[in-house]
Order: sequence, then structure tokens, then C-alpha cells
Amino acid sequence: MSHSNPHPVRLADEIARQLGLLGDHLAILPPHEATQVIARVVDPADGVLAGVTHLVSVSSTFAKVQAERGALPAEVWLALGRATNELDAIGGDLDEHREILQHAGNRPDTAPAKPPAPAPLVVRRRR
Repeated sequence: MSHSNPHPVRLADEIARQLGLLGDHLAILPPHEATQVIARVVDPADGVLAGVTHLVSVSSTFAKVQAERGALPAEVWLALGRATNELDAIGGDLDEHREILQHAGNRPDTAPAKPPAPAPLVVRRRR
């Protein structure tokens, strides 16, 4: 079976490297550009988090089959399944803020006449 993509292990290494670069860039971007990047990262359809969640989910399915064959311990499958569920929950939590991030990222980075009031950093979550 031939692959049109680079070797999958090299592809995984390259994606990890690119994610590191994205984090480095994010740390120094102007606020409106950083917000645009964050909005894309957490996009539930095409974002980085959705892609990672899908990858871990596929890994969990693979690990289940391998665990059933005895090639992997069942704990590996269970851990990947838990990770998938956690990532999915995190994506759901972030999705409720997606529109705010998209709107904030589309505003030009101009200095406001009056500085915004600081927001409290401790917020009670509703569940």
C-alpha cells in the first residue's frame, strides 16, 4: 500500500514541530492576531483541537482492536478513550467562547480611548 503523504511518523513529528512554532509565534503576536489564531485553534469543525481530538479518537479505536488481539494492554485503549472524552469535553467548553474569540479577532488593533476594565480572573463555572 503506497502513501501519497510523507511517512506517517515523520508527518507526526512535523506536525508536533509546527505546533511548537505556532505556540512560539502566538506568544509574540499582537493581541488581535493572537486572538484570530486562538479562534482557529479551537474551531470545532476545522481547528487544531478538533484535529487532535479526532487523531486521539482514531488511536483509541486502533488500540481497542489491538487490545482485543492481545497486542496492547487494555489500559492503553482505556487511557486513549478517556483522553478522547476529555479533549471532546474541553472542545465543548471552549466552543461556548468561540464567537467571542472570532469577534475580538476581527476588530482592528487600535488603542481604545478608555482602557477596558480588567476582568476578574476567578469565574464560577456553571455546570
